[in-house]
Amino acid sequence: MPSSFMTKTMSDPIQLIYAGGTFGSYGKPLAPLSADIFLPTLQKLLAEQGNTTGSPEISWLDNTLIKDSSQLTPVDFVHFYQLLLNAYNQGNKRFVLISGTDTLSYLGAFLAEAFAGSDICIVVTGSMRPLLDSEVIHSYDIDAHSDAWGNLNDSLKLAAAGESGVKISFGGESWPAQTVQKIHSHDLMAFTGHSRAAYPANSYIKNLSDTRRQHWLDDQQDLLPNIKASADQAKIHALYCLPNDVQVLNDQLQALLSQPSCGIILLGFGAGNIPYSTALAKTLDLVHEHGHMVISASQCPFGGVSDSYAAGSWQYDYHVIAGGRLTIPAIYARLLWLLLRYDSPARRRQRWLNNVSQPGTSIKKR
Repeated sequence: MPSSFMTKTMSDPIQLIYAGGTFGSYGKPLAPLSADIFLPTLQKLLAEQGNTTGSPEISWLDNTLIKDSSQLTPVDFVHFYQLLLNAYNQGNKRFVLISGTDTLSYLGAFLAEAFAGSDICIVVTGSMRPLLDSEVIHSYDIDAHSDAWGNLNDSLKLAAAGESGVKISFGGESWPAQTVQKIHSHDLMAFTGHSRAAYPANSYIKNLSDTRRQHWLDDQQDLLPNIKASADQAKIHALYCLPNDVQVLNDQLQALLSQPSCGIILLGFGAGNIPYSTALAKTLDLVHEHGHMVISASQCPFGGVSDSYAAGSWQYDYHVIAGGRLTIPAIYARLLWLLLRYDSPARRRQRWLNNVSQPGTSIKKR
């Protein structure tokens, strides 16, 4: 740990990371500009427009992974985790990450899980329209109708405040990353979230002492080789309930029995209701015995799951864990982090149940 960490205050630069997406696309048809073209252009525009955050200054964190966010994988998520972890270890605390919107909420939620217990400040943003005006072919000019410039400046202001935690800033609003979901495929107000987030948002520390920060960093660095090695094998499946015969869902779960330990998101109707059968109940028992974690989620964008209805509560007698009010991206992120972080199915389950408070839900014991 650099001994100067405590002297690196709010006057230090915000580290800006560009990871691709619509934000840096240009031309007809739209295609992402390469980093060696886009980054100097963005630097020039920031200098010309003036830093609306006042202070601190902006610096650039080299990132070799720039691609469409729909192509991101667990290996890529770990890449960004390591990139930020290394910069944090060098005494940097505030970051703005520009990514594509397809998996923006998934990446943000994953970083929130991974950095829980630290005092890092990460703001994730993107845009629904490119920053640059493709109608202007002789120079790179800001598109006045784009949301990109506003989203970037809002994110820089949020990072300048330096509040610990991972947030997503979009459309003039910001939220804890694990509460955010994309709700519109092309509107500028594409995301929503809420501020009443529990773990991991409540696990961030406003100011860590050098000793506690060093302990946190040492733990993460020790785990990093195993996390990177596990990323290739990490698998999370989503099973979407439809008005089919229950055997369809049973067959889908049966097909996963031969797989290594994985995460399964069970997307039920309404408050998490899924069709019952004796065969499905037995399969859920087998899934648990094989080390898989099954999390109940709702197909509804808001409200989450509960055990109020018999049509949904029965599954919790067969080792299914209630996803509570967590969004699908947040459930995915938590499952992925547990798969990477812990090598024992029992420890993963224990960590989920110990860390998460689910208002309005309960987990039944058999």
